[in-house]
Amino acid sequence: MKAKVAVLISGTGTNMAALLYAAKAEACPYELVLVASNNPDAAGLALANAEGIATWAHPHKGMDRNAFDALVDERLRAAGADYVALAGYMRILSDDFVARWAGRMLNIHPSLLPKYKGLHTHQHAIDAGDAYGGCSIHIVTPALDDGPVLAQTEVAIAPGDTAESLARRVQFAEHQLYPATLAAFVTRERNPDYLLGRVRELAMTLPEADEVSSHGMPCFGIVKAKKFAYFTHDHHGDGKTALLVKISGAEEQAMLIELDEDRYYRPAYFGDGWIGIRLDLGDTDWEAIGEWLRKSWLAVAPKRLAGLMAVADDF
Repeated sequence: MKAKVAVLISGTGTNMAALLYAAKAEACPYELVLVASNNPDAAGLALANAEGIATWAHPHKGMDRNAFDALVDERLRAAGADYVALAGYMRILSDDFVARWAGRMLNIHPSLLPKYKGLHTHQHAIDAGDAYGGCSIHIVTPALDDGPVLAQTEVAIAPGDTAESLARRVQFAEHQLYPATLAAFVTRERNPDYLLGRVRELAMTLPEADEVSSHGMPCFGIVKAKKFAYFTHDHHGDGKTALLVKISGAEEQAMLIELDEDRYYRPAYFGDGWIGIRLDLGDTDWEAIGEWLRKSWLAVAPKRLAGLMAVADDF
């Protein structure tokens, strides 16, 4: 099933068009479900309409920022959007709106971030004597142009370049970079390398944790002690990407499987003291995964370490 993406624009929507036409490929993992704008006269709306994409527009002038963003949010959710792509959307978003779409909203910016946030980026790069301008795709956070950068393309600044001539070439780069980055982003919650990275990040914060390979799988244990977690991807051809953690026994295992049989399962060869938690369903609660890892670590931790963890929890 393709990820559903809403695009916000304010003008011509050339990056929206790049996303739209990339989405026509059968192999593209996303589809556009809405193109929305704060400018009813935005030229990109006509293009989206012609291509059969639902559109919505409402002028923001005279409206409180939070109220306007709540209206936009309502439309995005009504369209069934899973992700939001900003494509020349010339509005600073409210913190509440960003929080509602945290981790699911991308923006394209015409500079090599963290250089030159805000406007007039091409002129800034030329005035600074930079060899390259370019563009960046980043995750949207409350601070302007400040979220984690996912991808960048450098564009050489040629002798005699003006802001206008450089902007034209950067736009070509934008149209190549945005569809590919969005495609990778909407599929990363099913990408084994990404999922292992998230598990590793959480597991290695636990005291004296280390990572080795066991039974053909990455696994995490306490140095010179027992293992508390395994990461499995298609192990023995089961088609699953999952985290295996320790539990209390058969009763808890059965309860979890009954609670959500799509997510929890009895891992082969591990017995009743372990549970498999699917990570490849696209909706992983990473805070919950962190807690599972912590509980599993506590189940094998020597008393001296478990005691230190209890003391830390008290603070």
